[in-house]
Amino acid sequence: MELLFLGTGTSDGIPVIGCDCISCSSKDVRDRRTRSSVYIRENNIEILIDASTDLRYQFLREGINNIDFILFTHHHADHIYGLDDIRPINQKWKKKICCYGNNKTCNDIRKKFPYFFSCDQLGGGVPQINLHEIEGPFTVEKENKKVSIIPIDVYHGKIRINGFRINNMAYITDASSIPESSYDLLKDLDVLVINALKYKSHNTHFSVEEALMQAERIAAKKTYLTHMCHSIKHRKLENSLKNRSIYPAYDGLNIIC
Repeated sequence: MELLFLGTGTSDGIPVIGCDCISCSSKDVRDRRTRSSVYIRENNIEILIDASTDLRYQFLREGINNIDFILFTHHHADHIYGLDDIRPINQKWKKKICCYGNNKTCNDIRKKFPYFFSCDQLGGGVPQINLHEIEGPFTVEKENKKVSIIPIDVYHGKIRINGFRINNMAYITDASSIPESSYDLLKDLDVLVINALKYKSHNTHFSVEEALMQAERIAAKKTYLTHMCHSIKHRKLENSLKNRSIYPAYDGLNIIC
């Protein structure tokens, strides 16, 4: 399975507008982080997790011109507002794209993008999606090939959101806690992707220290940190993690799981 990090930053992106901190002014391309999202290819099925605000740029940068399914972790702007940019894919491949999220996420998409679901106006491009509410494992299928997906309940502050497990890879972002009932779904992973917002504690996201504690408990063969803000300099964090199987991800990082 191919896992491509499209974006590894927070809702502000890095560099942050008007900021000249060491990360925002860095010449290391790994410190330039667009909003968090990943692209997965398995069994010739192309899956996007979250349609970030930077989706158009990310697809152009990586040469992506097709996706088959979109999984949404939650409904916040930096994870869904790129959804309008799937129109060229609808048009090129003449297909609707099936999208999956929990009840709150699906309801929010309906509220924020009402024109997706109405016929009030003709002309112009309207994204073509089929929206599916999920509770528990499900399967996506294309040309008789299937991929099984397991949603994982995590909490973003007080909001229940979804991580996702596909084969032996799990993707978790924007989490601040993981309920005990979810740890069984995170056993025997080859790859864990988990958010690490900043070094300081935060009410709605894991800090770097908390993410490392989760990584130690889950004990995947390799762990990649994502959704990092501009207080984190890539090289400094990378150097601090030497001799461990934990790595800061960066935009454009492509791994095989």
